[in-house]
Amino acid sequence: MERNEPCWCGSGKKYKKCHMPIDEKIQLHADHGEIVPSRAILKTPAQIEMIRKSADLNTAVLDEVAKHIRIGMSTAEIDEIVYRFTTEHGGIPAPLNYQGFPKSVCTSLNNEICHGIPDENIIIQDGDIINVDVSTILNGYFSDASRMFKMGNVSERAERLVRVTEECVQRGLAAAKPWGHLGDIADAINTHAQANGYSVVEEIGGHGIGLEFHEDPFVSYVTPKGSEMLLVPGMMFTIEPMINEGSPDFFVDEDNDWTVYTIDDGLSAQIEYMVLVKEDGIEVLTK
Repeated sequence: MERNEPCWCGSGKKYKKCHMPIDEKIQLHADHGEIVPSRAILKTPAQIEMIRKSADLNTAVLDEVAKHIRIGMSTAEIDEIVYRFTTEHGGIPAPLNYQGFPKSVCTSLNNEICHGIPDENIIIQDGDIINVDVSTILNGYFSDASRMFKMGNVSERAERLVRVTEECVQRGLAAAKPWGHLGDIADAINTHAQANGYSVVEEIGGHGIGLEFHEDPFVSYVTPKGSEMLLVPGMMFTIEPMINEGSPDFFVDEDNDWTVYTIDDGLSAQIEYMVLVKEDGIEVLTK
């Protein structure tokens, strides 16, 4: 672009006063052989404003689940809460009918790593740990987050796994810095998980989000520090490591082709935040 043309991001500023310095810095990293985001990955100010509204609703949905989740309820009841609250507030549950997924939310208990399908016959028991993964579309913009819930008298091993998973996410957030790399996040998470005797699922990771449910880049949590894509202001993605107490390997339920289980029947936990890279740091949009 010419220096004095309106910036491509739609900010209304001249290119030289807006994205020109960022684009030049990206090019320097590209010239050194680093993986850099395409312009399509970077969200514009107008898009960020709309995505924030979707994110606010997504957080409100999880807050609503937190108010009502209890021992003795079915996971189908969680699905009903998510669908009702989301639609009553003008949103659409993003998982519903996504590539054939039949429900509005993912509910994954104990040895289920992710993509558990709510069912009236799955009843939350005392001692369960459950991940509730909520994703929302509002006015065409997408958001995503998940929380772990400890139900009643949770075992020490389950309590510890959930705590370390939260610590992994926090360490990943601390490692996420503009002009760093996705591998910095992965290394912080994987190092802490392994130091505590856990493993990180390798083949399922985070993703870009905002204009679509799943966008580039794929966010691994097992790659080395300094590797993977450059973190550039305007990037938006999820940090959602899946931490297993045993092997990182898994299998997918043959009956529903969705629910992912630990290969060794060990416990698994996941916490998901959605973040925006800014010039002065990282903003958490959902948690």
